[in-house]
Formats: sequence, structure tokens, C-alpha cells
Amino acid sequence: MLKEAAALNPGPWEKHSLNVALCAENIASACGMDGERAYVMGLMHDIGRRFGTRHLGHVYDGWKYMLSLGYKDIARICLTHSFCNKNLQDYIGNFDITKAQIAELEAALAATQFDEYDRLIQLCDALGSADGVVDIEERMADVKARYGSYPQEKHDMNIALKNRFEKLCGRNIYQVVGKQP
Repeated sequence: MLKEAAALNPGPWEKHSLNVALCAENIASACGMDGERAYVMGLMHDIGRRFGTRHLGHVYDGWKYMLSLGYKDIARICLTHSFCNKNLQDYIGNFDITKAQIAELEAALAATQFDEYDRLIQLCDALGSADGVVDIEERMADVKARYGSYPQEKHDMNIALKNRFEKLCGRNIYQVVGKQP
């Protein structure tokens, strides 16, 4: 599905998704979670990009697409991966969907109970770039440089997620994902 989607909308998001998947698999396995499940969720978190170059639209498109195929867990990951604080206003990028779609996303997000896989993919989305695994602080600084801002609450939650999974794994997250210092 990822290869098909990347053929429809080529770009660095495919490699980003692969790197998120590898991080998710490694961290999940180190924490006693299902590594294969985490890997698939990482691969599919940005699947909405298959429909074109969109910002918030990729979240909406991926969520609806996966729901239409009956993949409720993957749909949830498409919905939750960008919102570690369950706040749509934390989204960094254009709100390129209708007001009705925004309301639909807000309602779905508010009704969603995050589990460890949601949290894991949120973390890995901040660790994986198209070029490989990056330092989470560097990734957030890069996003801030490209978009002009980065919400402090989102920054703080990303660091909290890193600390949470380091505690669960019992070691430095960069060691778990194979990032060289």
C-alpha cells in the first residue's frame, strides 16, 4: 500500500514513513510491545499523502481512507499521529480542509483514547526523517525553521514521550533505534 501510494504522490514522505516504521518496530520490541504491529502503523501513519501534497488534509484523507478499507487501528494512527496533545491547533502547517472536516477531525480526536501505539507513533514521527533517524530536538527545530513556529506544548510532550519510552525500554531511545551519536 505504501509503494502504491508513493507512486501516486512521490516524495520524501515515503522514506520518512519507512524510518518511522523502523523506529517504531525497534522501540516497541524493546518495550515488550508488538514490533510488527508498530512497524505497520509506522508505515501507514502518513498514507493520506497518497491523495496529493496536503497538510492537515493528509491526516483527514488517511483517516477516512483507512476507515473505508476497514482498518480501524490504522485509521486511528492516521488521526492521532500529529496530535500528541489531542489539540488540532497544535498542527504545524496549513489547514487545507473544510470547516466541516475540521469539526469532524476535532470530534474524532476528542473521542479517541490514546494507547501506547498512538504515543509510540507520535514519538517516532518526531524521530524519523526522510534521511534517517534524527535527534528529536533537531527535528523540532527544523520544523520550526520551515514553518516559523512550533507550539511549546507540543515540544514538551514530544520530550515527555521520549522520556516515557526510554523508561519503558530501560535505555536511551537513540541506542534502541540505532542512531549514532
